[in-house]
Amino acid sequence: MMITRIATSLMGKSQIRQHFRPQLLAKKQNLYAHVAACRFISAHHITKNIELISQDNQVKINNNVVQNLNSPQDRPLLVLLCWMMSKRKHMMKYASFYMEQGFDVVMVSISPWQLIWPVKGSRLVALDLLKFLEQNKGYEQILLHGFSVGGYMWGEVLDFIHMDRKKYDNVIDRIVGHIWDSAVDVAELQIGVGRAVFPNNVMLQTALQKYLDYHMKTFYKQATQYYIRSSQLYHTNLVRSPALFLVSKTDPVGTVESNMRVRNSWDSLGVETYVKIFEGSSHVGHFQKHPKEYIAELYKFLDRLHLIQDEEKVRARL
Repeated sequence: MMITRIATSLMGKSQIRQHFRPQLLAKKQNLYAHVAACRFISAHHITKNIELISQDNQVKINNNVVQNLNSPQDRPLLVLLCWMMSKRKHMMKYASFYMEQGFDVVMVSISPWQLIWPVKGSRLVALDLLKFLEQNKGYEQILLHGFSVGGYMWGEVLDFIHMDRKKYDNVIDRIVGHIWDSAVDVAELQIGVGRAVFPNNVMLQTALQKYLDYHMKTFYKQATQYYIRSSQLYHTNLVRSPALFLVSKTDPVGTVESNMRVRNSWDSLGVETYVKIFEGSSHVGHFQKHPKEYIAELYKFLDRLHLIQDEEKVRARL
């Protein structure tokens, strides 16, 4: 109020309007741009844990089958396997990059409870995802981008594929590439969950880690056997398309060592693998700390897969 009074005493009202008009105009243009962008994005919950995001605002879901009324049928699909307790606004930063390149995005998340009790939790989510991918054969190109426990989730999907190869092999055949950011193996699971649930409280992290140690020893049939099976299937992945690992030397959860063991296993299977080791970034924090380097790695990888549709938008991020 004081600043406004001083300004009024020094300038007439018309001068004040003229002085602030460019700032107000810029804010209005930004608002219009945001609203316009939102109009071309539609979001649909396939289940509580699976959300489809598309640039086609005429998308309809009929019995879990996507109908793109305004879009060509050959639009690629990104499967975004989120880290534990991730916020949607953070995942949208990744999704927006892919949507700029013409992708539809399926965002998959699980809660700590669903991870701890996989039979009634994460395995049901994995099966829902697999059914969605199998039913939507119109997505002829599928790209995976998994974070942290997303590696475990994918192992659960692979378990269901193994149960019915005849039905689900078409899903594997359509996967053109996969990206793993800070992927967590079963040995680091307790540490990762504790840090995800209590990121700012070391004491509670330790308490939850101790409980998970107890949980995995006590509930082998209900939980631990599925973690081990998922890890085995993740290491012997059915997917033979190129893979990119994004890791950091300072990540105690998705360690370089555990990810390189996976890479070595995939190399032995004939998978073309690439690795980027970031400096000083935290678990699933590579994009936040090194945004341009991160985008550059995604660009190089997608370019190898011939999935770049708009190079100018990539350059604008670099």
